[in-house]
Amino acid sequence: MLLKVLAVGDVVGEGGQDILARRLMGLRSELDAHFVVVNGENASGVGVTPRQARGMFDAGADVITLGNHTWNRIQIAEYLDKEPNILRPDNYAGPVPGRGMGIYQVKGLRVAVLNLMGRVELNPNLDNPFKAADALLKGGGYDVALLDFHAEATSEKGAMAWYLDGRVQAVWGTHTHVPTADGQILPKGTGFVTDLGMTGPSRSVLGIKPASSINLFLGGLPRRYEEAEGNCKLNAVLFTIDTDKKKCVEVRRVDLQE
Repeated sequence: MLLKVLAVGDVVGEGGQDILARRLMGLRSELDAHFVVVNGENASGVGVTPRQARGMFDAGADVITLGNHTWNRIQIAEYLDKEPNILRPDNYAGPVPGRGMGIYQVKGLRVAVLNLMGRVELNPNLDNPFKAADALLKGGGYDVALLDFHAEATSEKGAMAWYLDGRVQAVWGTHTHVPTADGQILPKGTGFVTDLGMTGPSRSVLGIKPASSINLFLGGLPRRYEEAEGNCKLNAVLFTIDTDKKKCVEVRRVDLQE
């Protein structure tokens, strides 16, 4: 059996939520995607609220993953404990709300989704994500496993994919908001792409007004980042998995531009 998994890049601000709400269902139908995972940690610009999470589920997400901005909207904490279909990175060092892995029923299969965060140039106060992956996968109880690895360094993302090659069916990177063109299938059957990209304003610097970013690099006074305006894009990757062989057979970029 072939299982099609659509992984959608970081949703940024109101613009990202809007294009997701308008376009995801149609894209899902067009691709005949059986399962959709959306990274939603930037829905508020930084962080996500329960209302925004519910909106992404209504838009067609089966599972929402998060990242380094998980706690920027602290009202999400209680929701993480109540809603099993939203995940935060598993390898936070201390006791925090929510979970970093879920197992979901999809077409008679048990599909495990893992959410981990890298440490290189991002947040050193985390447990080792490689060891965390080992611990999560050791429990078994699933037929297919997928990983959203929220990380800054491309080397760390690549190393994780090779480390898990043959143990999970797909690994995709999030966080850097720039889509990469390196979709590939590793020797033991794991589909991998370094970064999905983002879902949000196209004419921007990672979703924010260019002037805000330029100000920072020119040494200006710190100011609150403002979401860029105008047309938006939706970056995603479709992974097709042969569930009998437990191998990915296709990694395909799916990008919408308005």
